[in-house]
Amino acid sequence: MKTPKLTKKQLAVLDFLEDFTEENGYSPSYREIMSGLGLSSVSAVAEHIDNLVSKGVLKKVPSAARSLEVLDYKHEETVELFKVKLLDCTDEEKVILKKAGEILGLDLD
Repeated sequence: MKTPKLTKKQLAVLDFLEDFTEENGYSPSYREIMSGLGLSSVSAVAEHIDNLVSKGVLKKVPSAARSLEVLDYKHEETVELFKVKLLDCTDEEKVILKKAGEILGLDLD
């Protein structure tokens, strides 16, 4: 898994999401992101969010409000640690690790 190339605006969206979530304990709405970053429309926010999800750096739960979660995309060694652990673990641990990797958006295959 390589670190994805992000635009300045995408990095700004991620920073805003992390700061807002840390301060409030929940992720911002699209309108709050729009206001916080001075974007022109909610659809512009949605486009940035969709691009970040497709790049694997952001997770959202469909049809759920305030469900945006920034994933750890900066540390390639995370994938390697998972792969090494998968080589020497029980079947039960493999299921748990694969599920955790899926939640984190890691490519473990």
